[in-house]
Formats: sequence, C-alpha cells, structure tokens
Amino acid sequence: MRGRIASMACAARSVLLVAALALTVSPLEGQRRSRSFPRRPPPENVNFEEFNVPYDGRFAFVRLRFTPTAIGWGGGGGFFGGVNYQWDHDYPRAERHFTRILSEVTTLSPLTNASNILALDDPELFKYPVAYMSEPGYWTLTEAEVEGFRDYLHKGGFVIFDDFVGGHWFNFEEQMRRVLPNHRLVRLDASHPIFHSFFEIESLDQYIHPYRFVPSVFYGVFEDNDPNKRLMVIANYNNDIGESWEWSDTGWIPIDLTNEAYKLGINYIVYAMTH
Repeated sequence: MRGRIASMACAARSVLLVAALALTVSPLEGQRRSRSFPRRPPPENVNFEEFNVPYDGRFAFVRLRFTPTAIGWGGGGGFFGGVNYQWDHDYPRAERHFTRILSEVTTLSPLTNASNILALDDPELFKYPVAYMSEPGYWTLTEAEVEGFRDYLHKGGFVIFDDFVGGHWFNFEEQMRRVLPNHRLVRLDASHPIFHSFFEIESLDQYIHPYRFVPSVFYGVFEDNDPNKRLMVIANYNNDIGESWEWSDTGWIPIDLTNEAYKLGINYIVYAMTH
C-alpha cells in the first residue's frame, strides 16, 4: 500500500483539487445541504453508532467526540443535526468533501459517503489508524478516555487536532499533558517529512486561519519525544482546515486557501498510513 500511494505523488502535485471536488456537489447544492440536516436530540440521548459504518478494512474518516467544557475559550462550535457539541464543527460536509478529494488524487480508496464518530475510550477506535478532532479548545477527558487515548497513540494511532486559536491553546495543552505527561509539543517547520509525504509543501508561511487571518503554527508530539521517530499527533494551531474543506464548493473561502487545506489533510493521511 505504501508504494502504491507514493507512486502517484508526482502526478498529483499538479492537480487542481477544486476540480475533483466539483464532481461531488455544486455550490448552490452545497449551501442548501448545509441548512437541511435533520435535528437530533441532545448528546446524552444520541446513539452515535447509528451514524457509523461497520469496519471492512477500507479507510474511513474518524471524528472524535467528547463532552465539551462548560466554559470554553471562545470560538465557534459545531452543527451536528442542529445541536452544538463543539467536536462536530463542519460535520459532515468537511469529511465528505475531503474523502472525495483523497479518493481522486490517491490510490487509498477511502469510503466517500460515510464517516465514523467515536469516543477516545471506544475499543472500535483501534481499528482505525487516523482520527480527527475539531475544537480541542473545548475538549475534556474522563480517566477512561485518557487511558484509551494514550493506548491508541502508543499502539500506532495518529490524531489530527484542528480548529483552535488564541486561548484555546491552554485547554488543549492541559488535556494533552494528562494523556502524555512526559511528552512535549514541538513546533514543526516545513522540513518535517509530513509536509512532503505526498504534496511537496516547501513553506508553511502561506497558512493562515480562513477567517481570523492569523498565521498558522503546527505542533507535533513524537514517539518517545524523539523527533527522529514517528509523529503521533499534529495540531493545526491558529488554523481550521475543516472549515476550508466544508465550504470549498461555495466560493466563501479563497480557492488558494482551500487547496492548501486539502494538501495538508492528504499529507497527514499519507504520512500516518506509511509510518
């Protein structure tokens, strides 16, 4: 699988990503869908398994859910069926668009019409090598989730943290310290292999938050705190690539920004699947 994924990298670097997305949904249809999700009951009454697909060996996008803090550090929130859970921000349009792009430009053959929602203490999580969390500025953990997340990372899991800015950092850092108290968050530069795993990203200077227009910063956590070993976590601080994925078919966010967001996401997945 590693060889097959890497073999298409050179040809795909010249692909205009938005052209692939055009196969998914038209701008007007995208706006209409964003307002038509059925309303769901409060979180304690939701059976999240009804939204999940059974594991069949194919790559599936996994979104991590959590109980949000009572008081966050500001920012947005999600719209999961009309209920704001924080972790559901940009669901499901972001992952539907992203997996379609992933399918178009790689040979990974992901599920493109479904994604999974899992908690960090769910044993099902260990079937999926990559997971995504939105709005970690509101993230909280039970002791069972602390242990489950730690085991997931140590057994080869990779997690993408996205959509947090400013003071959101303090809560994210606090929760990560609970999970991996002896590890540190390391600021990454463009030389790290994750930025070259599929698309060649020579500089990180072009990355800014799609609405707040502040420069993005990327942090990682390495296995055994060794920068020469596997990257277990990447955090898109002062960025929101999920937002760019979600609205990339509407023109509300510049094409250059959405293309760069797709490049990051694809590089993250390819890196995680080959390390």
